[in-house]
This record gives sequence, C-alpha cells and structure tokens, in this order.
Amino acid sequence: MVSPFEVLGLHAEFVQAVEKMGFSEPTAIQNSAIPLLLEGRDVIGQAQTGTGKTAAFMLPLLQRLEPAQGYVQALVLAPTRELAKQVADATIQLAQKTRVKVLAVYGGQSYTIQTRALDRGVEVVVGTPGRLLDLIRQKKLDLNKVRTLILDEADEMLAMGFIDDVELILKELSAERQIALFSATLPQAIQKLANRYLKDPARISVNPERLTVAETEQKFCRVREESKLSALTRLLETEEVSSALIFARTKARTQELADELIRMGFTADALHGDLNQARREQVLNKFRQSTITIMVATDVAARGLDIADVSHVFNYDVPADAEDYVHRIGRTGRAGKKGIAITLLTPKERSRQNQIQAYTRQPITEFSLPSVEVVKAKRDERLINRISEQLIAGVTTAERDLVEHMGQLGINPVEIAVASIRLIRASEGAIATQEISEPALEPKHHRLDERRSTSDKQREKWNSKTGFDQKKPARGRNEPGMVRLWMNLGNTNGIRPGDVVGAIASESGIPGRAIGEIDIRSDHTFVDVMEQHVKLVLQASEGKYRLRGKPVMLRLAD
Repeated sequence: MVSPFEVLGLHAEFVQAVEKMGFSEPTAIQNSAIPLLLEGRDVIGQAQTGTGKTAAFMLPLLQRLEPAQGYVQALVLAPTRELAKQVADATIQLAQKTRVKVLAVYGGQSYTIQTRALDRGVEVVVGTPGRLLDLIRQKKLDLNKVRTLILDEADEMLAMGFIDDVELILKELSAERQIALFSATLPQAIQKLANRYLKDPARISVNPERLTVAETEQKFCRVREESKLSALTRLLETEEVSSALIFARTKARTQELADELIRMGFTADALHGDLNQARREQVLNKFRQSTITIMVATDVAARGLDIADVSHVFNYDVPADAEDYVHRIGRTGRAGKKGIAITLLTPKERSRQNQIQAYTRQPITEFSLPSVEVVKAKRDERLINRISEQLIAGVTTAERDLVEHMGQLGINPVEIAVASIRLIRASEGAIATQEISEPALEPKHHRLDERRSTSDKQREKWNSKTGFDQKKPARGRNEPGMVRLWMNLGNTNGIRPGDVVGAIASESGIPGRAIGEIDIRSDHTFVDVMEQHVKLVLQASEGKYRLRGKPVMLRLAD
C-alpha cells in the first residue's frame, strides 16, 4: 500500500522517519506545504502551533539537500532557544537515515562548541536570530551556499523584537534561494517582510477563520483580584488536570505564584526571564517528564515552547494583547486531543476579554467557581480511588501480620483506617474556605462618574506634590491612582500594548498590574502607571533598555 506521505513526493527514507515520529497521515499544513516546497516555491504558511508544521517544512528541506557536503545549505530561524533546540532535535530524527548533519545554535551555549561544529561541517543550522547574526559577523557562519531559509514562528520573532536581526540575515542570502515563512498570525510587519524578500509565494492558511483550535474549550469566571489564588486552587483541585500551564503577567508574580502553589502542596515550578539557561531547561524537563504537573510562566519565557499533552491553560492574568491569548491557549488542545483554557477575569480586565473575543471570533463561556463542598467531595473521591487501587494490588503476608499485631495491641481496624487516612491526607494542604464572591456588575455611568471624580482628586494630589501641571491627553483622563507618562516609541516602531507592559514591568521591576491604560500613537505612546511606581519607572527608563531595537525614554506626559 502506498503511504500518503509518498504520494506527496517524499522519498522512502523520509516517509519511514515521519511515520516513526507518529504521523500516520499528513496534517493539513503538511498536505499543502510539502509538494510546494519540494517544487522549490517560496511559501507563506499560516497555522497554529501543534499542527505538524515542523515536519511540513523540514521534510522537503532535507530531501532537497546534498548530504555530506560539509557546508551550510539550509538555515532555520526560531524565536527562542527552546524552539531552536526542539526543531533541531526533530530534524535529526527526520534525517536519521541520511548523512545530513544538523546543528542548533542559540544564546547561553558556548561559542566554542558551536564554531567547532561549524568548522567540522554541517548542512542544516537551526538557531535564534541574535546568535546567528553574531556568528555571521564573526565570519564563523557562511551563508553564501544557503539555498533554503525557514522562518518559524515569525510573529513571535516580531513580538520579541528580532525582526531587524532577521532582515540583516535575509540580506546575507544569495539571490537564488527559497524562503518559507510560517506563523500563527500574520501582522502587517510580517506581511511587509514577506513582500520584500519572498518571490511570488504560495499562501497556505489552515483554518484562517479560526485562530483557536476547535479542540480547546474556552471558559472564564469572574473573580476579584484578592480572590485569584483561592479561585485557582479550587480549579486545580476540581478540574481533571494532568498538566497545566499557568500564565502570569510579570516575572516576580510568576515566581511568587509558583512558590505559593508549592507551599500548598502542588507540584509546580516557575519559568521566567530571571532563570539562567540551565535552570530553564531543568524546569522544562521536569514538566515534560511529569515530575511537576504545573508550570507557571510569563508570556516571554513561554514563547516558542513546544510542549505536548498540556491538558489545561490558566490565564491567571488576562494578557494585554489578543495575539498573546491565542499563543497561550494554543499550547493545549493539540494533535486532536481535548484541551481546556480557563481565564480568571477581574473587573479591570473585562475590556481585554472583549477585545480577545472580538479578535478570535470564538465564544468564551462563563462559569461559576466550584464550592468548598465540591472541593472536599473531589478530595474524597481521589482518596477512595487511591485506596481502591491499593486493595486491587492485594495484601502481602507482612502487611496482614502487621495489621493483626496492631489488633493484638488493642487498636481496632476502624482506628487503623482513620490513622492511615490522616497520614495520606497530611500532604493535601488546606482548602481555601473563604468566600469567593463574584464581582458585581455596576451600572456603566456609575463607574464612569466614580472614575472621573477619583481621577480629578488624584491629579490635584500629584500636582501639589510635584508642582507639575499634568494636562490630560487628547484621548481622555488617566485611570484613578495613575499618572500618565509619555514614551518616545509608537506605531511606526511596531510596538504593541504587550510590548509596553513587558518592557516597563521587567526592566523596572514593578508588577504588570501597576500599568494601566496604554494609548499608542504614530510616533509616541501614553501609558498610565500607578503613582507609587512612577519615580522608579522614570529612573529605569532613561535609555537604559531597548524595545524593538530602540532605546526607551519615558517622562511625565505634557
């Protein structure tokens, strides 16, 4: 019987390799992309993570190579070191029956190791834009003979500020080359990049009208900020969670949440930008090997990760950008499996939720939190199941003798059972028993009047302290308790709200929730920051860090 992969034009060694990886038949993106890439066409592919796109671009790339030549013929760009490593590992699997050599290059690894491998000769290099550019500038990586270049997760490279580096790499290629660009979303900057460097590209869209996969059930519950942790733990106890990704807004908040979950008895760890590469890989390996079932992460740290079998994604904080939401929940409901994405929604985050629904055009169902009684019932159910499993396993002679000995000491079987249950439950931790009330929906005009009143008082308080007459910007007044700042970057620099929040929060060390309304104009941006953090933010934002390759300057808004 002819394999469906063979029908696409793949040679036998690659058909065997892809089937060994678990693909019995091509996915939609593989069906469309493989024949086009084998023809040598440039391709723009729009598909979610988890649709099999790595095999879609690597199989034809490998088949078109000349093996054992000792020079670089193909280059794959990935946004993160984790994704670069994953793509390289998958490529090695696909190329196992060939003499093709593959190398992953990324920051955090020794230059010496990478340059020695290049000196020995490789045909395929997979890497992050920054490290690739360093090696090119050092004359260690020669692109003169590269005939195929793949941009994987192009929108993530844009979001992480790598597009300038990507362009510099593209300019190093010869005129005779094939380029394929793969991305979950196609923002304007990515389309402009494609127009500049791709030649008559074939366009592939896998379910372009659906930005989120059908297998992912999306739902949310309304909570107050102070009740988020209690709400989360109730959900972790009552949902059938086999592995969960929890997204929080800042590095500090991520670590604090992970520490608190560990203290409460959950097997959890944190993934954020303050971890070194060795520690990051340790956390990821623990999660992949199910040593821990919960990983709390920031958007930046989790970008580009390819993690299988995530049953739940929890949005502990609603992302500032709708595209970030799509990327977050895209890590569950993969490869035809069901997944659940749950958002904890506070009153301040309602507008973001509306923007997300408008962007994804998919329903997000509201539900109520489980009660304390439901949590207790779930715990009892789990305990009974554990005991039942042990009873099915049988009783050894030594165990029976021990129970009989305890009976001779005057301890009856009921007391033995009760003591055993207490020992088992010692690791369960306390149930969050405080009442979690749903925030009331106030009439819109009441909330607006209150905001205006508080905003006016706050402005007077700030002006009396500083002697600075803060005029309101054209768009309106700043939020209560917030001070409006001016940033030197805007739409022309390609920045998004998520970039602004991420840059300010991570560089100044303030929590993301301390950042309010963001108004991006053509060449500048207005951003509201809580008054108590303004001094710290201004001190940190004097050109000391960069966003989209440009130094960030912040001052009080005129």
